[in-house]
Amino acid sequence: MPYELRAAELQEALSAVGELLAAEGERAAIVVVGGAAMNLLGLVRRSTSDVDVIARAVRDERGELQLERAEPFPPALGQAIRTAARDLGLDEDWMNAVVEAQWTLGLPPGLREDITWRNYGGGLDVGLVGRRTLIALKLHAAVDSDAHSVHTQDLLALGPSDAELEEAVAWVRRQDAAKEWPSLVEQVVGHVQRSRR
Repeated sequence: MPYELRAAELQEALSAVGELLAAEGERAAIVVVGGAAMNLLGLVRRSTSDVDVIARAVRDERGELQLERAEPFPPALGQAIRTAARDLGLDEDWMNAVVEAQWTLGLPPGLREDITWRNYGGGLDVGLVGRRTLIALKLHAAVDSDAHSVHTQDLLALGPSDAELEEAVAWVRRQDAAKEWPSLVEQVVGHVQRSRR
């Protein structure tokens, strides 16, 4: 059974990674989405089984953070993740970049500007995506799931306005070329709107 992480456990695990990095004179910056971001931002109180990393951030020659694909994790970060997993009794893949496959189809618009940065343990900078990006990603995931999925429940918990849904729909519609995709998107949007009544 996967380990369940709530906000306190997430903070402990991220701090452990940051402390391990700092002890080696290393520093890493990652961008987190999904249930971990929602928990750390206080948007939901449910547990999550992992930390979804959609990107890494690196400083360019002007010192500004630029996003790049998350994988492969730098060796020091990968080692710190594994050590934290061992020390805290977490699943081996408690932090992973599975969601970075989204780079192939394109990231939600404005993601870079929709990030709140926090430091954990001195060596780990964590960018948490905000509501706009979470609504887009959760809508996309909900269309690929059913009405009872965690993604749909997270989308309902975010309580998006019609304007926020409209912005997310414009991006989600471009994520799949299947003929039935637009109809599936509208079904989820309708479900979210009905749940507000």
